[in-house]
Amino acid sequence: MALTDLSGALAGRADARLSEIVDSLEGRLAADPDLSFQIAAYVGGDLVLDAWGGPHLGAESLIVPYSVSKNTIGFSVALLVQQGRLDLDAPVADYWPEFGGQGKAGVTVRQLLSHQAGLPEATPKLTWAELLDHHAGAARLAASWPLWRPGSGFGYHAITIGNLADELVFRVTGSTLHDWYEAELRAPNELEFYLGLPEGLETRRVDVLPIVPPPGVERPEPQPMLGYVMGPRPGPEVDLANGEESWRYGHPAGSATASARGIAGLFAAAVTGRDGAPPLLTADTVFAVGQQQVRGTDEVLGLPDRAHGVVFQKASQALAWGGPRSFGHDGAAGAVGCVDPDTGVAFGYTIARGPWPGGADPAALAVARALGRL
Repeated sequence: MALTDLSGALAGRADARLSEIVDSLEGRLAADPDLSFQIAAYVGGDLVLDAWGGPHLGAESLIVPYSVSKNTIGFSVALLVQQGRLDLDAPVADYWPEFGGQGKAGVTVRQLLSHQAGLPEATPKLTWAELLDHHAGAARLAASWPLWRPGSGFGYHAITIGNLADELVFRVTGSTLHDWYEAELRAPNELEFYLGLPEGLETRRVDVLPIVPPPGVERPEPQPMLGYVMGPRPGPEVDLANGEESWRYGHPAGSATASARGIAGLFAAAVTGRDGAPPLLTADTVFAVGQQQVRGTDEVLGLPDRAHGVVFQKASQALAWGGPRSFGHDGAAGAVGCVDPDTGVAFGYTIARGPWPGGADPAALAVARALGRL
């Protein structure tokens, strides 16, 4: 079905069946002059929505979507699982021998990539220079004792999962995760979802704007573990989203640079196929990485009803983006990317200034759910 050009505050194109969704997005833009977002979706591999609105983001804007970046890790790992080069139930030390010390000999790939390994931070804490490096941060994590016995619980490895996965991919392929993702996923599918913003695209990059709490609302004190993991680091500080050293490197856990169409395009290309092409992943691989591995209270965030597949987040009360087989990842400032294999919806959303208190914009999740009812 041909898409209709949009002529209101919401610009872009949409399937005619999405008139109610378009009206709701128009209403949001009218109600908040500062609101700026991009939104894109495929259903069954066909583009049904590619739109944007607001003063800060345009058709060609690129922005750091924080942890939506982790979807690049998930699909990079999924390809290696599908190729038989990575066994989710093998010890990490089979591929990366140095990892096996300090009580980690039995940690499996599955545990490492579902936030169960107890390594949301190294001891002593990692510097930004070590985190924004393909090997230095990983080496220090391998030399650290876990913060909990692996497998006894799970806690969000907000940044370190990128360093751990990068080293694991390197040990399996001889390529960094960045190079593997670029060669196998991004470039062949012409996706606007970069690990490291290429030279020449800087003029398209837009800063992430700070989330503003409602009047009279103060930011809560973080849980002790979260304060330790996300608190100040030794050495010079780096702005994960807006610092050039960060987005130029493109940390796979938090500082990729993308558009909404790039995020939705990655999910569609991998899971449903896109524009008539077959999907990159088989149904068995999608099930293997999208299957829930853990659910409960997160040791780092201190929040209940958190759930993960292999790298990806699973649907929950806070991430109500689809059915029980849906998966994806949100970002701290409101962005989200997800897919539901049962409905064929592949969805991407970026936002310049997310709503309080952070995490996936609930309005975007509502659109993802509505698309599943088409």
